Amino acid sequence: MGDRETGYAGLKGLDKAREVINHRILKRDGIDGYTLDADAMEIVAEKEEARFTYKGNKGYMPMLGFLYEAKVCIYDEFREGNASPSFGQVEFYRECKNRMPEGKRIARYRADSASYQAALINELETDFVSFTITCDMDSAMKGLITGISEAEWKEPQKGLGYETAEAVHSMNKTDNAFRVVIKRELPRQKDIFKDTQDYFHYYAVATNFSEEEKDAGEVIKWHNGRGDAENLNKELKHGIGMDYMPCGTIGANSIFFRIGVIAYNLFIGFKRLACPEGWVRHTISTFRWRLLQIAGRIVRRSGAVILKIGVDMEKLRLFKDIRSRAYEISLCPDG
Repeated sequence: MGDRETGYAGLKGLDKAREVINHRILKRDGIDGYTLDADAMEIVAEKEEARFTYKGNKGYMPMLGFLYEAKVCIYDEFREGNASPSFGQVEFYRECKNRMPEGKRIARYRADSASYQAALINELETDFVSFTITCDMDSAMKGLITGISEAEWKEPQKGLGYETAEAVHSMNKTDNAFRVVIKRELPRQKDIFKDTQDYFHYYAVATNFSEEEKDAGEVIKWHNGRGDAENLNKELKHGIGMDYMPCGTIGANSIFFRIGVIAYNLFIGFKRLACPEGWVRHTISTFRWRLLQIAGRIVRRSGAVILKIGVDMEKLRLFKDIRSRAYEISLCPDG
């Protein structure tokens, strides 16, 4: 259930709050064009009204749009568990695009096969967005792979364990043909009753990157970088606690989830803007361990109860530096 489908006023207010926070973070990073990683996240929830997801679990399937370079979630859309991941992909991209600050844009797009849709590919090309999207292994794609000669398969780099080949393809409703990079590798376990040709596992990626921009191996490597979005999903689920939905209605859970997204983005802004540079890769659990989980003991002296905290001078300096930096940001929140 996204903002377009609900009458909950709270969602719209939280959408504005998330937008203000994101704009303040993005204005300080010096980046003009971002990579949007679009991905769905399964939340298992044994609620009476929850629907079964395509994975066979009862729960919800929110869509999330992460900006790879900044790690912020630019837009979230809470959905029923039985909502197809391919539903509303064009509209979701537009919602993400509309929430970019002035002077900044989505320049690149990565997604799985849920985004392999002609309408979305057309819109990305109209907006001059470079994309890599996992292809559906439908009959047309299988026919395309069958037409590739054995001489065309090349190993991008020795020791990778796979080969790549290229072809040009178009869908019934795409405005232009696009490049397809196919990866093939041997499965770990072979079937002795099948021909050698059937041993291979194929994986295809649609892209509008030119060969000069990225060769076949670079396309596969860059596209695999979308796995970082899954790590950000895990941070949101396990670090912020969005793996559990507390309410019995999807409307209330959608508000709870958006509050969680805002908390996640605030954490991203905190560690990118107020903390030492080396801390930007730390997860929430690491922050809790290094900053909040401080050993202490209670002592009684002269009738007073005193909490003695075991903090060394280095950590005290760190607290002071973070506090000073946060204060400086508060004086000029918009950049």
